[in-house]
Amino acid sequence: MTTISAPTNPHRAVRWWLISVAALIALMVLVGGATRLTESGLSIVEWKPVTGSVPPLSEAQWTDAFEAYKKIPQYRELNAGMSLSEFKQIFWWEWSHRLLGRFIGVAYLLPFLFFLWRGGLASELKRRLWLLFALGGLQGAVGWWMVASGLSERVEVSQYRLATHLVLALLIFAGIVWTVRRLADRPQLAVPARLRFTSAVLVILTFIQIYFGALVAGLRAGRAYNTWPQIDGALIPSAERLWFETPWWRNMFDNVLTVQFEHRMTAYLLFTLVVLHAIDAVRLRAGSATSGALWMLAAVGLQVVLGILTLLNQVPIDLALSHQAVAIVVLTLAVMQAERLASRQSADVQPRVVPVGQTG
Repeated sequence: MTTISAPTNPHRAVRWWLISVAALIALMVLVGGATRLTESGLSIVEWKPVTGSVPPLSEAQWTDAFEAYKKIPQYRELNAGMSLSEFKQIFWWEWSHRLLGRFIGVAYLLPFLFFLWRGGLASELKRRLWLLFALGGLQGAVGWWMVASGLSERVEVSQYRLATHLVLALLIFAGIVWTVRRLADRPQLAVPARLRFTSAVLVILTFIQIYFGALVAGLRAGRAYNTWPQIDGALIPSAERLWFETPWWRNMFDNVLTVQFEHRMTAYLLFTLVVLHAIDAVRLRAGSATSGALWMLAAVGLQVVLGILTLLNQVPIDLALSHQAVAIVVLTLAVMQAERLASRQSADVQPRVVPVGQTG
């Protein structure tokens, strides 16, 4: 098969900038997970995008912040009698989460403006980077939309909004990972369409699983039904228990049993598809796609083990954060595999084409 020569990659600095931003987003997701697990997300009841970056600096300011927190249902129903010292502990988690979000915005925008000023970015790349920046701005608004859901009638944020907030963050993360891969001088593999298709399905299924995981976190569903492989006394719970709410679809988002069950079932489906994808890649001797598939299989296997341990131990913070961290690794590997196998005709770097069976 003909090999197309590629020019020297001109985007080395851009790639390292984007890798740094992706690492910061991954860190922010983990800090957000810790914020959720420590019930800290409602400790700051105002959204001040600029002035909110400065924490209380005097005892009077700390008292004002605490008094504002005392007015919401979470304090009255869950934390009544909390001391100022205890309030400061949850405040610092939420403040750190928000400050990291602001820092990511600056870390993205300033280098981006520099690269635009310097020139040399292809029009397609500029559109992609502007889209990622717009999604970042939307993410800030979604974060406050999530927090606002827990300030008046609930003692925690809406699980719908929590899941939206997490998925949007990881969509931005995945977009950056994809873009970094697009900017690299890598060969395009000539593989059967089914291998490309399953790699794309793995990305979609990973996002679905992350969404269900966020619903589990939002409903604290991981602290119920702490047995495995059985759930509610059976491998498959009774329909009466799974679908008792009306309309039926609300069970998929509001019923603790159904939400945990669908999270488990999606995990089994994801693991099965990863195994089949890896077997197919090995059988085809698909070059770098083979190692990519095997790495993803290892990550998903580890994720399954961590998920089971987290459930059996009723969601201790160390296991829960490890579970979340490996989810980010799984998503990263899934996106990399999909990009590795995708057509690069519209990429910013012209590809070299390598047939199946050769190293690539």
